[in-house]
Amino acid sequence: MDESGAATRLHSIFGRPGSGPLSGIVVADFSRVLAGPYCTMLLADMGATVIKVESPQGDDTRGWIPPVRDDEATFYLSVNRNKHSIVLDLNDAADLEVAHELSARADILVENFKPGGLERFLLDYDSVIARNPEVIYASITGFGTGAGAGLPGYDLLVQAVSGMMSLTGGQDTEPYRAGLAMFDVITGLHAAMGILGALHHKDLTGSGQLVELNLLSSALSGMVNQSAAYVTGGVIPTRMGNEHPSLYPYEPMPTGDGMLIIAAGNNPQFTRLCMALDIAETATDVRFSSPQQRNANRGALREILQHELARRSAAEWFELLSELGLPCAPIQDVKGGIELAEKLGLEPVVLAGTGDRRIPTVRHPVKFSQTPVTYDLAPPQLNESSALVRSWLATREEQLVD
Repeated sequence: MDESGAATRLHSIFGRPGSGPLSGIVVADFSRVLAGPYCTMLLADMGATVIKVESPQGDDTRGWIPPVRDDEATFYLSVNRNKHSIVLDLNDAADLEVAHELSARADILVENFKPGGLERFLLDYDSVIARNPEVIYASITGFGTGAGAGLPGYDLLVQAVSGMMSLTGGQDTEPYRAGLAMFDVITGLHAAMGILGALHHKDLTGSGQLVELNLLSSALSGMVNQSAAYVTGGVIPTRMGNEHPSLYPYEPMPTGDGMLIIAAGNNPQFTRLCMALDIAETATDVRFSSPQQRNANRGALREILQHELARRSAAEWFELLSELGLPCAPIQDVKGGIELAEKLGLEPVVLAGTGDRRIPTVRHPVKFSQTPVTYDLAPPQLNESSALVRSWLATREEQLVD
């Protein structure tokens, strides 16, 4: 059977429309919690058929409550749409045989077990590549497979050891974690990028490969200018609260009602800001005439700006300054962020699924002009696609004959 025929069979069994850029690609998803599932959801949104392999207990995040929607954890719902769930107990011989067959059929396999944890099941890279030479095998760990292999890979631990928490908080406060598992998310994004690169290489050469990621490396890469401050400049960054080490003004400021982020990254922006605040003379003050001078004299400049900002509310300043093309933003809660995206026509909320089970989820961040993403499958209930997956696997002999 040719590739188009195999893709048609795949879509006919799993019932997805097949319009996305990854249509016809099968992903065996042996990951759980966040980094791996976020990666595979992005692939699924783009049309890949993602088969989520779960233990009899299910993904850990199914039990991470509150908050909930109809007794389901919103954490789980946030990263598992457009997937098919099958329960496989890898300690059961029959289920393990199904897992082996799935690994042999998949174009991509994603896992985030502890290093070496899949070897006894013959689902490690060497075992899978032996039965499926074209597979792209993406492995996510916390600290790599070398000396850090035994360290538990929790996002919070990586936020601590990477130095990120040392940068978060005020100068006189304790270090803080980010308000989300940011390095799990960044690693998931890196994993999706690596997989797409490997897919391109496979198109050129026909060969699969191992794609390895770890949270610490993703963290150090994702900290960009802060990690570069030390690596490139020999400077160890420190906590500065909401201030920026290189730019001023670039922080929240109080207004007559509410806080407003003011960001002036260059001289023209600073000049326009001063004119909007009716303090044009401040732009030519020698103390504030360059980014370096504004950094050196930020205390004096802060006092001037805050005095003027007190004349209006954050909402009023946001509207006025935005009309002038000046970077600014009121500090809102998540509800406010979603509502602003809706106001701007970004349509941030999409319903995943059909019929009675349609779950509000956050839109995929990429738009494709010719191969749009789809949201036809709600996050799967545990083991709901077992029969479909087993039916598809049973077609292997028939496809080989064709």
